[in-house]
Amino acid sequence: MKLAISSTGKTLEAEIDVRFGRCPYFLIVELENNEIKETKAIENTASAQAGGAGITASQLVADQKVDAIITVNAGPRAFSALSQLGIKIYQAQGKIKAAIQRFIANELTEISSATGPMHAGLKDQ
Repeated sequence: MKLAISSTGKTLEAEIDVRFGRCPYFLIVELENNEIKETKAIENTASAQAGGAGITASQLVADQKVDAIITVNAGPRAFSALSQLGIKIYQAQGKIKAAIQRFIANELTEISSATGPMHAGLKDQ
């Protein structure tokens, strides 16, 4: 099982970023036998786009061959793109390491519709 987590930093001790498409990093976590086998941080190149960040970020994590996403919010475009790619989305807040443990324990809620607004770019940053 491979996860992508919207992250404020590059380690398991970072916080889950509230934004999927515009988070600074994705932490890619590979689980084997319900344990963390490998982690790597990748820069979210979509975060600085004027528009379409959710779609680009969805493709970025899909290219990592992830099975699921852990994030706080996913806008309509990201939700649609991830759904079409067959990638499940789970909602969690707080420290990444704790969220992974809750995922392993099947305690996270799967997101069944968009949870955030559609953004029109970087106007609010």
